[in-house]
Amino acid sequence: MKTRILFIGDIMGRPGRELCAQHLPTLRSRYDAIVANCENAAGGQGVTGEIAHALLDLGIDALTSGNHIWANRDVFAIIGKEDRLLRPLNYPSDPSIPGRGAGVYRVRGGLRLGVVNLMGRVFMKPIECPFRVGLAAVEELRQETPLVLVDMHAEATSEKQAMGWHLDGLATAVVGTHTHVQTSDETILPGGPAYITDVGMTGPHESVIGIKSEIILHGFLSAMPVKHEVAKGDARLEAVAIEADSETGRALKIERVRLRKGVMEELQ
Repeated sequence: MKTRILFIGDIMGRPGRELCAQHLPTLRSRYDAIVANCENAAGGQGVTGEIAHALLDLGIDALTSGNHIWANRDVFAIIGKEDRLLRPLNYPSDPSIPGRGAGVYRVRGGLRLGVVNLMGRVFMKPIECPFRVGLAAVEELRQETPLVLVDMHAEATSEKQAMGWHLDGLATAVVGTHTHVQTSDETILPGGPAYITDVGMTGPHESVIGIKSEIILHGFLSAMPVKHEVAKGDARLEAVAIEADSETGRALKIERVRLRKGVMEELQ
């Protein structure tokens, strides 16, 4: 039996949320499971409880995040209660840090999908080792389901690629997020997982990774701190479509997806 999974790249502000609202009704009918990264969904940084629930109500089965998950204080009211909202699993094992970094979710057809949210350490906060934490989590989730998707939220391409090989033969998919630029290296690794270095961004592409280009240029030219503002125009939903064997958990196919605002392209 084949399972179709859609992973949506970093949702960026209102433009990204509007794209999801437009396309999710159709996408929901085509996929057995939908996962999305929401760490930029609220004004470009973080997520609120209201926004998280609105995205989940559109039919998303689980939301992953990353280094901006704590940007809105409002998230603390939801992240310990809503199991479908994940934060990176490899934050320190401290009871003062709320939320969870992995879960198993019931999706269409009675299938169960495991999701693991990890964060890299190269050029980012030196938290716990994502490789050791990630391996243990995938092995544990595979006791419940052969279908396990890993969101590796990281800056360095080498760290993302290394995670793909580290989980080769175990995960169904290892997908990279954080850099907001969709890469063209989607592949199936020898042991079975689908892999891509970065899924891309769901939001405004006439921008610098979702922020108004003039603001980013001013920051580079002046070396002064600038307040980011989400751009407008040329909004796109970027994702990867993964087909997997629901009994073995091995990926069979991975394809990049790009949908523009107002246009639903024909998906295979």
